[in-house]
Order: sequence, then C-alpha cells, then structure tokens
Amino acid sequence: MQLKLWQRALIWSAVLAVLLTVFALYLQPEFMVTLADHVWACF
Repeated sequence: MQLKLWQRALIWSAVLAVLLTVFALYLQPEFMVTLADHVWACF
C-alpha cells in the first residue's frame, strides 16, 4: 500500500504532536511525582 505525500505528512505531524506532548508533560515536576507514585503503587 503506497501512502500519498499528504498522508505521510499527516502521520508524521501526529507523531510529532504526541512526542511534544509527552516532552511537555515531563517538564512538569508535579506530573513526574504523580507518575512515580503510580509506578510505586504497583509494587
């Protein structure tokens, strides 16, 4: 299946948006503490 240029651009922009969102979340200390609490709650 051959993807058109606009489809590839749409996929790459969605991937970039997800990566930038994750990066922005990691810059927030409260999120990091919450994430660590959730991970430790599993044990």
